[in-house]
Amino acid sequence: MFLVCGDSLFDFFLESEDGPAAAGFAARAGGSPLNVAVGLSRLGCAAGFLSGLSSDFLGRRLSQVLAAEGVSTRYAVPTDRPTTISLVGLDEAGVPEYQFYGNGAADTGLAPADLPKLGPEVTGLHFGSYSIAVSPVGDATAALAAAEAGRFISLDPNVRPTIEPDMAVWRARIDVLLPAVDMLKTSAEDLEMLHPGRSAEDFAAELIGRGVKLVVVTDGGETAQGFTARGDSAEARPPKVKVVDTVGAGDTFQAALIAQLSAHPEGPLAGLAALDRAALARTLDYAARAAAITCSRRGADLPRAAELAA
Repeated sequence: MFLVCGDSLFDFFLESEDGPAAAGFAARAGGSPLNVAVGLSRLGCAAGFLSGLSSDFLGRRLSQVLAAEGVSTRYAVPTDRPTTISLVGLDEAGVPEYQFYGNGAADTGLAPADLPKLGPEVTGLHFGSYSIAVSPVGDATAALAAAEAGRFISLDPNVRPTIEPDMAVWRARIDVLLPAVDMLKTSAEDLEMLHPGRSAEDFAAELIGRGVKLVVVTDGGETAQGFTARGDSAEARPPKVKVVDTVGAGDTFQAALIAQLSAHPEGPLAGLAALDRAALARTLDYAARAAAITCSRRGADLPRAAELAA
């Protein structure tokens, strides 16, 4: 089972505006890590979710969603703290803008003392988004990554400046996690926020020098680049689709990368070790095609394995 750790919330999408005093919203379960967990399960990879899950109405709904998607909540931490909510607006290109409300919430309030002991069935862990940057959950994330450094660990910073606007905080939090990280995926947009003007090649070279074995940089509908510690690199470009919105595209790409590596009979660490240039290109292509499917429909509606096989 691959364990995804972090944000769990409900996104509220603006649907209609009936005059200046009324607005209609459509709610959808979300949070980058939760999306990754659902995406893994849909791609046929056994997945679990570690987060604070509230006993409130929205928290119970999140638990129902995870159960319906086949995601284990064995390691979820029950709490009476409220569920984080996010208001989402889309621009003309379908690119989302988020406003989060999560101070003292179920997911952000997870502390190091709340962390469960993991069993041998956990083959790897994924971390990302605001749960690496804000306290106390950021401290819990760092503690868990350090304790589980022998397992495969994946990271997608997925920077949320509306929650933590100081990029120095994000860089410091990432630096703490890096010694345990085997694979890091980021977007060109996040790379520019974290390291303005830096190229994907230069960024990857530094991280590989610090022990990361695979670095992937995506660029929306443009070329995704991958770099391995063995010196191989490859690119993939997603197929052209009619974009409804890009919500969940990066999470889809992440889930597809993990699913491909986890498909190795000996697990994701072995899958990572077996990556040569051709296998890396195939993995990036698979992830790019998966993300394109998500972009072709509303919200973070991640694809299933049968859709990619077709």
